[in-house]
Amino acid sequence: MVWSKAIEDAVGKIRANIENNGMKFPHITNEKRYEWSENIDWIEGFYTGMVWLSFEYTGDAYFKEQAKLQIDNFRQRLEQRNCLEHHDIGFLYGLSALAGWIVDGDKDACQLALQAADLLLARWRSKGHYLQAWGPEGDEQNGGRIIIDCLMNLPLLYWATQHTGDPIYSEIAYKQAELSRRYLVRGDDSSYHTFYFNQETGIPLGGGTHQGYHDGSTWTRGQAWGIYGFALSYRYTGDPKFLETSKRLLRYFIDHLPEDSIAYWDFNVPIEAGTSRDSSASAITACGMHELLELMPQDDPDRLWIAVALEQVMKSLVERYATIGEEAEGLLKHGSYHVRGNSGLDDYMIWGDYYYLEALLRIERSIPGYWYERTEQGIGKLMKQFV
Repeated sequence: MVWSKAIEDAVGKIRANIENNGMKFPHITNEKRYEWSENIDWIEGFYTGMVWLSFEYTGDAYFKEQAKLQIDNFRQRLEQRNCLEHHDIGFLYGLSALAGWIVDGDKDACQLALQAADLLLARWRSKGHYLQAWGPEGDEQNGGRIIIDCLMNLPLLYWATQHTGDPIYSEIAYKQAELSRRYLVRGDDSSYHTFYFNQETGIPLGGGTHQGYHDGSTWTRGQAWGIYGFALSYRYTGDPKFLETSKRLLRYFIDHLPEDSIAYWDFNVPIEAGTSRDSSASAITACGMHELLELMPQDDPDRLWIAVALEQVMKSLVERYATIGEEAEGLLKHGSYHVRGNSGLDDYMIWGDYYYLEALLRIERSIPGYWYERTEQGIGKLMKQFV
């Protein structure tokens, strides 16, 4: 299948969004459009990541100039500590500052990425032995909580060790990935969105959800974070448990998809007329599948079904869910944010747009996004620390 038409359409929309909105960033609505405002949420890095991807695809200096301007905005945000009391630092600064280092060799961007890694590292709770997802230390509601999304923020820490030689970053990332494997992944290969620990002792208290259907259900975007996140932890550490966990989560995800290969927002929600899809979950999983195919041995018997599933998901996204040829700010329709919270229902999700474009560029141009340096693509570069 030719993917170039979908990429060209996406890049055109990204350029139009920049020209129409200047230095504002997209935020989620329920109105089939983005709300353009300040850099104050956990999602803005996806937009800057799309600008970098557009530059890599086109070579057009306009995109690089705009991405660098956005990095300046991220620098100001970090200096002001503006709405950064959470673990999504990797989403924000990996896809902006680290991308600037990977693509452009920008040393100032590299230093900003390292400062962001330090900020993420500061969320490690030494008593409980986990990276706290949200809120300040000691917070009554969120103080003992981890969530599966964190797996996609760990690459910033792994990279910081590779770049500085300081093992503390990757040691914490590895511990968090292993904790997530033990407590967020269930025995049937489904997953909890969140898990709680005693803040003083680290004793596990139980799993739950924030955005899923109920505490025991499987939130599809959480499952997708796990698929891609564990694959990336395997890339960095070479620990086979992470590769196996990613494959197990993927098998569950694929086995529970509807006929068109695009997930509903939760695998346990009753399917009725009007039940929300989450195209972003399938886009994230597509990137995870491509990552797995890069990491798995050529004689691995699972390669065939993963390759088939990847093509089916991408074909459905492009032909049924993409806004190709339409006047639209977003790239993918029918995404979901927080269905139970009545936020982001059946709309564009900027992270869905990012992963959709990353998946297309992985397939068409072998551009893998900004989760690791291109010179560090071998498996297990950090494994000597953990064996």
